Amino acid sequence: MLTIDCKEVSSIQNELLVYVADKVEAIPTLKNRQFTLSTFDDDAILDIELVISAIKEYFDSIHEGSNFAVISNNNFISITSISGTVITRDSPKQLDNMFSCTHCGFLTKYQVELNVHMRIHYI
Repeated sequence: MLTIDCKEVSSIQNELLVYVADKVEAIPTLKNRQFTLSTFDDDAILDIELVISAIKEYFDSIHEGSNFAVISNNNFISITSISGTVITRDSPKQLDNMFSCTHCGFLTKYQVELNVHMRIHYI
């Protein structure tokens, strides 16, 4: 299992996690300002060089490769800003007062409509 520290790139942590996990065929686990990668097979070992390469490839794809260093120490990988650059992304618009179905993800503004929808799942 490898841990990748994303505290300096927390705004793109989710995209980075998906990209790297797909590239190295690993199971990602999201934590606060970091994520871990583990193998599908408990006996297999993740290639740390492949993970570092995937992280650098992602930064190159968003034209930030020259601004960040990827440093490894045993099973811990840290992403550090070289030039003090901070990546900022527009946060997704919050859905205020929206109700979501726990079964299928249906969204509505009205609690009554959600209740009716939820009952349909149990017919």
